[in-house]
Amino acid sequence: MSAQPVNRFLDADGQVRQWPTKHTDKELVLEYLATKFEVGKSYSEREVNDVLKAWHTFQDWPLLRRELYDRGYLNRNPDGSNYHRVNRSD
Repeated sequence: MSAQPVNRFLDADGQVRQWPTKHTDKELVLEYLATKFEVGKSYSEREVNDVLKAWHTFQDWPLLRRELYDRGYLNRNPDGSNYHRVNRSD
């Protein structure tokens, strides 16, 4: 992934500073955030929230967690107890 297009949504520390309105821009941001999770590692919901809190500034980690799950970047157990990063090939 080229970081350049996503840079317009990041601050100087690499944190996402705004949630884009365009679908394609949302995908760029989600792809960027997905890189903050290790493949093969299991995360509790709290750990997912902590990672997301560290990488954005607009204080809506539930939105980001849902979007990462809904768009196939993260998967979770049916009860929501554990999440893991999905290796996407698209």
